[in-house]
Amino acid sequence: MVDLIDTIVYAGRLKDKSALMSSSSGGAFTALSDFFLKNGNAVVAAVYNYENHTAEFQMIRDEKQREGAKGSKYMQSKPGDIYWEAYSWLMENQEKELLFVGMGCQSDGFRKFSEIKGIRDQVYIVDIICHGSPSPKLWREYAELIQKKDGKITYLTFKDKRNGWKSPTAYVKVNGAEKPIKDYVKVFYNRCALRPSCYECPYATTERKTDMTIGDFWHIEETIPDFYDPNGNSLFLIHTNRGEELFEKIQGDLDYRLSNTTQCWQANLEAPTKKSEQREEFWSDYQRKGIDFVMKKYGTVPMKTKIKNKLLRIIGGGVHRE
Repeated sequence: MVDLIDTIVYAGRLKDKSALMSSSSGGAFTALSDFFLKNGNAVVAAVYNYENHTAEFQMIRDEKQREGAKGSKYMQSKPGDIYWEAYSWLMENQEKELLFVGMGCQSDGFRKFSEIKGIRDQVYIVDIICHGSPSPKLWREYAELIQKKDGKITYLTFKDKRNGWKSPTAYVKVNGAEKPIKDYVKVFYNRCALRPSCYECPYATTERKTDMTIGDFWHIEETIPDFYDPNGNSLFLIHTNRGEELFEKIQGDLDYRLSNTTQCWQANLEAPTKKSEQREEFWSDYQRKGIDFVMKKYGTVPMKTKIKNKLLRIIGGGVHRE
């Protein structure tokens, strides 16, 4: 039986330092998926496909496959037939359990599906705090543009933590060399490229019907300074009695601290991302002039701003960021 509870909040991160460094934030997904895989159960999550440059949901049965699901993906992932695949697997393995991890809309869709199909007691459902999803076509064309210029992409990360968790590095590897993808990341965060539904997302709240919500614990260095780690910090929001059970099962792999919804405040737990005033102009430019043009126009800092920032740094003023 799954019952909603008053939301319980934890800050946490993996005790295993090397696993922490290869995670986007504090390793919440690794801790959760490890528990299921070690016990012969299954995990459903989005894995990046280097052949067609899409993020696709897969049934994950081992750690090697799980490694492909780690890390933030700044593109919309495709559930495909995964709900039915998960259902079939559970029907064939009645004694097993399954962990489903997706964005708010995807995970809540699976929650409703699992209730209709009578498998809710066999599944644990986790969703991820979400800024919004850009069109998958945008990323695919961007990746194809890189490949046309430089060669095949063999690795992608949006949040390498070599400079710490608060200053992530985004890059792809082509022919063994790193190529920055800052322009795409800038377009992602400037709110021009998101799906229209993302600006009205009903899941941008601390109150949800999944078992657990995970994400970065932003501002932890201010709200729980003695627990902050520069290498990554995860937020866990527990919504159901089943989520409570799940957190208890992974506690041994974590350093964690009880928190509250005030300490963990961040914009996308209160409201959906606001639509950019440039959105219509962005899509018009994209349709008329293509991916290369919009990345140059919307994904780079204008030269005037760069010069202004440099001058401000020289005279010791504040840095203007766009």
